[in-house]
Amino acid sequence: MVTPRTRTGWQAKHRARVRLTDAVVVGTALIAAYGMQAAFDAISPRSVLGLPMHAAATLLLAAVWLAALATSRAYDVRFFGRGMTEYQKVLDATWKSFSVVILVAWATQFAEARGLLLVAFPLGMVGLVLSRYAWRQDLLRRRRRGEGGMTTVLAIGDRPQAARLVRLLNGAPEREFVVVGVCLPSGGIRPDEEVSGVPVLGDLDEVGRTAHEIGAGAVAVSSSHEITADDVRRLGWELERYGVDLMLTAELADVAVPRITVSPAPGMSLLHVDTPRFEGPKFSVKQVMDWGLTALLTVLVSPLLLAITLAVAVTSRGPVFYLSNRVGRGGHAFPMVKFRTMHVGADRDVTTLAAANEAAGPLFKMRADPRVTRVGRVLRRYSLDELPQLFNVLCGHMSLVGPRPPLPHEVAVYEERMRRRLLVKPGMTGLWQVTGRSDLSWEESVRLDVYYAENWTPFLDLLILAQTARAVVSGRGAY
Repeated sequence: MVTPRTRTGWQAKHRARVRLTDAVVVGTALIAAYGMQAAFDAISPRSVLGLPMHAAATLLLAAVWLAALATSRAYDVRFFGRGMTEYQKVLDATWKSFSVVILVAWATQFAEARGLLLVAFPLGMVGLVLSRYAWRQDLLRRRRRGEGGMTTVLAIGDRPQAARLVRLLNGAPEREFVVVGVCLPSGGIRPDEEVSGVPVLGDLDEVGRTAHEIGAGAVAVSSSHEITADDVRRLGWELERYGVDLMLTAELADVAVPRITVSPAPGMSLLHVDTPRFEGPKFSVKQVMDWGLTALLTVLVSPLLLAITLAVAVTSRGPVFYLSNRVGRGGHAFPMVKFRTMHVGADRDVTTLAAANEAAGPLFKMRADPRVTRVGRVLRRYSLDELPQLFNVLCGHMSLVGPRPPLPHEVAVYEERMRRRLLVKPGMTGLWQVTGRSDLSWEESVRLDVYYAENWTPFLDLLILAQTARAVVSGRGAY
């Protein structure tokens, strides 16, 4: 009898590293909070008898916090290096832990809890997210280098569906899944047959044994008229004996997981896809976030704004700022402000340089654009020319995060799919910025903008803002 195997290899190692790092972060945050409370009690006229109680509360919170991380599935290997679910699990566990602290402190009049709330909560939350981000980057680097960190998959389906699955999974640059074999539901398998470069290893009757022999971590079943619900049910029972995951593909490209729910129905399960919403409380939250963060950023970067203003003014003739007519939410035009990075009259030279255009679609981009000034090249490389758009955000024309602000002549040739970008405000940064900036193809840029418009969340905005800082510092894809 074959016994189910436990998860080993990169999954077990990665989970152990994350657990250890989480424990260190939680311990550090709570020790800092305890130290602050101890220092406060040392200069307080109150008795220091409160310190032992505070120490006990600190240890209890550490246990509750780490338990909350475990019960919130923050260590589920299926979330490592994939989407935002891992971060959401960490934040949910932290909120739950400190909700317990607040309730206990209120019920027991435990005043020392303020140190835990003021220090441990923000320090721990930031530390946990940053440590998870660091481990994720390490995992992605190992995947890019071919050093592991991937789940081997056995693909099941008709030849066309299996070929598409192989192309999508094996073609991803930071692939989480790699298809190493294919099983076809029908007979007529030719010797040494391959599907998109992956060997065909058998038919539907040999899936469990084949998956076990090749060490597959999962079996992915594509849609096929020859694979019935009973076949999938029996396959699940068979894979259970080998400890192999079963995955069913769903053709729901560019639909975020939070919009998908499973609704039970007689004899089947229905995937319900929520309709995208472009107004309501969530957008009110976004507006408040935009105004608050933008006002803070404007104050923080004001010395830099002044320095760039002087640099542009003394190095080339013309105005410091450049106003570009852009199209915003609902197709309404607005003047987008940037620092001028080109010589005056550069707009008129576009037609003469059209043959040197390196961008796809209606965009115009040149890596060595002769119209750009010396200071302009530096500003463009690090996106400093876009800082005045903070004033566009304050005026309500733009958002901190959103689709790329298009030009009127670009919008004039938009197809219906592209016009969905106009359902939300354009942003200073977005998925296009953190994914590849000017290196993206036109189609990929449109896809990312439409995905953002239909699936954005406040947490996604915060994550994009954090990744934007990294993209700007590296200067990757900007010209």
